[in-house]
Amino acid sequence: MFEHLPLLTILIWLPVIGAVLVLCTGGDKHANTARTIAVVVTIANLLLCIPLYLGFDAGRYDMQFTENHLWIRAYQIYYALGVDGISLVMIMLTNFTGLLVVIAGCTAIKVRVAQYMAAFLTLQGMIVGVFASMDAILFYVFWEGMLIPMYLSIGIWGSANRSYASIKFFLFTFLGSILMLVALIYLYNQTGSFLIESYYGLPFNLTTQKWLFLAFLLAFAVKVPMWPVHTWLPDAHTEAPAGGSVVLAALMLKLGIYGFLRFSMPITPLACAKLAGVMVVLSLIAIVYIGLIAIVQSDMKKLIAYSSIAHMGFATLGCFMVYDIVRHMHSLQDAYMSLEGAVIQMVAHAFGSGAMFLGVGMLADRFYNHSRLIKDYGGVANTMPIFAAFFMLFAMSNVGLPGTAGFVGEFMVIMSAFQTHFWIAAFASLTLLLSASYTLWMYKRVFFGPVSNQYVAGFKDITWPEKINYILLAAGVFILGLYPQPIIDVLKVTIGHLLLQSMPPELAANLSQNVLVG
Repeated sequence: MFEHLPLLTILIWLPVIGAVLVLCTGGDKHANTARTIAVVVTIANLLLCIPLYLGFDAGRYDMQFTENHLWIRAYQIYYALGVDGISLVMIMLTNFTGLLVVIAGCTAIKVRVAQYMAAFLTLQGMIVGVFASMDAILFYVFWEGMLIPMYLSIGIWGSANRSYASIKFFLFTFLGSILMLVALIYLYNQTGSFLIESYYGLPFNLTTQKWLFLAFLLAFAVKVPMWPVHTWLPDAHTEAPAGGSVVLAALMLKLGIYGFLRFSMPITPLACAKLAGVMVVLSLIAIVYIGLIAIVQSDMKKLIAYSSIAHMGFATLGCFMVYDIVRHMHSLQDAYMSLEGAVIQMVAHAFGSGAMFLGVGMLADRFYNHSRLIKDYGGVANTMPIFAAFFMLFAMSNVGLPGTAGFVGEFMVIMSAFQTHFWIAAFASLTLLLSASYTLWMYKRVFFGPVSNQYVAGFKDITWPEKINYILLAAGVFILGLYPQPIIDVLKVTIGHLLLQSMPPELAANLSQNVLVG
């Protein structure tokens, strides 16, 4: 019933139209009108995800809700949209996060409110566009388009060192994308098409695939970010407003993993299989080494930022462990579990880290000089007990406590890795110890003990808009942690088809197509 509605176009452009309407409200004297429009638009977008989910056929692996209109005739560039199981999950997460960011901005942002809301509404539309694009140039336009509102949000509403952080963020991500554009143009010259699916299964030799893989790798590794191109993220997180940090953690980091799943693995299967060991090592470095860096941080935002890099290492590990799993002819269930764990880890990380960044923003807004240093706090639980209880839940999810969202994805990736390499699973498991160390150490110093100073003594507990955000996030943490099956059901057939596309011929022979694509 919903298949013929242009839901994806509405989900992309409704926030952009909302951004224009918000800007038309004028200056800060009409700030409440701007806030109202932004909230209404984000609620409408989230509600539109319901027919998208209900109309999605989880038994099909092909793109659904497709829209295909010729855009630039000379180069056969199409305005082509569609969703599979992976992009459906990420689009729903994007719209959920957009509502949280707007609600948080209603109380946290006092100046240039309309411009702030417009920036994040535009950003939301661009990110949905990335996840829905079936044409490579359309994908690239949305990919680059989302840099502008994020750059502005850091540069205008960020902290003292915001100019440096915003420029570093833009340069890293933009330069990484240039090689991706070169790769897309090369693929167009080989096929005469910019449709992404036309690049799957092309008979490139190993050398060509390696060059294409490296071109995609730089763009996607910067976005994840993977070690050693991760250095922009702590600066961006530290200087960004709370909403910017939430979008970075919950959505923009996931774009890199999505790029691996949509481009690198199905387009360059020979290179992925050959270089999977390198990607696994880089993922383990992110998990262990970056986790050690997080332990010594004195700034709460930097600590959570480094934690994000470590947790995203699980997602890249899950993506590239599948080649060893299939190579050693282990259970197909292990291969499924590895990729499903990577996707679920992306969603879980959005809930946990997003909530913690919101929490640090709430504390900084209440402190007289907006400090984020751990040493400036202490005894917050005495003055903000409701906030302390919520933050404890999200800290436990960040640690990977069973029953919370943070446990599910990591457990699935570790279990699948264990079937192939005990020591890889053992190293990956170290993150459970490391994340417990830095997260609980921070929580103890900030929330427990006597009230440390007069500023903390004057804190007021979280307001109703802040409670609404945390209730929604807590629901996400518990639902995903206790019953992830609805997401797994949506992903199952898509993941199976992706596995079949992503294997070189000698490994594809180990797979049963009937089992994979049902």
